[in-house]
Amino acid sequence: MSIRTMPYILAVVAFMAFGFPPTNAQQKPQPLQSLRLYVLDCGIITPPNVDNYGLKPNEVADTRMVTPCFLIAHPRGTLMWDTGEIPDSAFKDGASPQKLNNYTVDRPLLPQLAAIGYTPANITYMALSHYHGDHVANASLFAKSTWIVQKGDRDPILAPRSAGSRVPDPKFFEGLADSKTVVLNGEDHDVFGDGAVVIKFTPGHTPGHQSLFLKLANTGNVLLSGDLYHYPEEITYKKVPVTDPNREQTAKSREMIEEFVKQNHAQLWIQHDYNAGIKRKIAPEFYD
Repeated sequence: MSIRTMPYILAVVAFMAFGFPPTNAQQKPQPLQSLRLYVLDCGIITPPNVDNYGLKPNEVADTRMVTPCFLIAHPRGTLMWDTGEIPDSAFKDGASPQKLNNYTVDRPLLPQLAAIGYTPANITYMALSHYHGDHVANASLFAKSTWIVQKGDRDPILAPRSAGSRVPDPKFFEGLADSKTVVLNGEDHDVFGDGAVVIKFTPGHTPGHQSLFLKLANTGNVLLSGDLYHYPEEITYKKVPVTDPNREQTAKSREMIEEFVKQNHAQLWIQHDYNAGIKRKIAPEFYD
């Protein structure tokens, strides 16, 4: 066991035994001088096929998907971006991994945050790329944070569920109706006001789908794509998921983002890209 992994291991042990992280993991993080991006391990998806993405098995390098969550730490506050596919509450019995349909999660989210000195209480903002279940499982844990959301997604999240709705169980969103909220009306949003963390409106996959642009001093500019793409082969073969409710809008959002990435010399991080995802640094390591 490496020294680097010890804080996470201690946090997990305490979480499993007592339901909360140890005292030394709850200490308030030190103020930062520059932007940091932490990648948190929020699971793996094993789809039965890639038909929904307009692809054939032989066109995809690996059909599995990673499901990361991200913590963006800025000198002016913090932003939680996406919250996982299986809620931490599923780990009550201590069993690991947890499985749900084609989702598999080895680590609950809160101990990973605790290992780098954070709890929901010191997360300033929470934003979801969109409302699908693999991105929102722990959203309710951040109901005390300011929720940044596009109106196109907020309305379905807070509405009563209808037959065939792709918005998951309301329990994932408990408390958000009462959260301090920044509602965006189909617009971009500069989270900390300095251009370093900017939410980009990228509808199509859902009405209020959004992506996240980051300016990192050493890593360079990064664009977190949400589910604007799932596989890099969607770019190669110019395929839009057949299940997107507005495929034409997805195509327009992609065109805009690809031009934006080019103009800003940014790396496009396809959040679900398995082969890229397993090579990324996982918290407590970070990108800056």
